[in-house]
Amino acid sequence: MKKYLVEFTGTFFLVLVFCLTLGNYLAPFAVGAILTAMVYMGFAISGAHFNPATTLAVLILKKISLKDSIFYFLVQLLGAFAASYFMFLIWGRSINAPKPTPDLNILKSLALESIFTFALVLVCLAVTLPEKNKGNNYYGLAIGFTVMAIAFAGGPISGGAFNPALGSGSILVDSIFGDCPCHPIQNLWIYLAGPFSGSVVAAFGFRYIFGE
Repeated sequence: MKKYLVEFTGTFFLVLVFCLTLGNYLAPFAVGAILTAMVYMGFAISGAHFNPATTLAVLILKKISLKDSIFYFLVQLLGAFAASYFMFLIWGRSINAPKPTPDLNILKSLALESIFTFALVLVCLAVTLPEKNKGNNYYGLAIGFTVMAIAFAGGPISGGAFNPALGSGSILVDSIFGDCPCHPIQNLWIYLAGPFSGSVVAAFGFRYIFGE
C-alpha cells in the first residue's frame, strides 16, 4: 500500500507544478526540480515511476508484476486528476493542460512526445535497473535534468507532457470543469500514443544495450 501512496503523491506534485507553471519560460526548471525531489523521496519505496510510460517499460522488462503495474497506472492517473482538480479549485477556470502548438502539423507534436518520452524512460531504466548502476546517488538528478531538457526543447511544440497520466488527468479535468471552448479532449490521444510508443521502444532499447 505504501508504494501506491508514494506513486500517487509523486505524480500529484509533478502534475501540480506542471499545471501551475505551464506558460512560464522557467517552467522546465520547476518541473525538473520537483521531479528530482520526488524521485529521491520515493525511489526506495516504489521505484518512483510517477509516469505510466515508465511503468509500462518496467513491466515489459518483467521488473514489476502485472498486478502492481495496474495499480501503479491507476494511482498515477488518480494523482494527476487530483492535482489538476486541486488547481481548478484554486484557479476557478480552465487549467493549464498541455496542448500542441497550432502552427505545426499535429503529427510533429506526436513525434516529439514519442522520442522525448523514449529518452526519459531510457534514462530512468539505465540509472535504476542495471546491477552496475545500483546504489548510485545521481539517479534523481539524471531523471530530473532529462525532464528539464526535454521540456525546454519539446514543450513549446508538443505541450511537453511526456507522461500519459499528466496528459490524461489535466485534459480530463479541463474538459469536464473548464470553460475553454477549444475542446482539449481532442488532444488526449497525442499524450497517450506518443509517450506509450516511446516507452515500448525504450524498453527494448534498454534490453539490447544492457542485456537485461
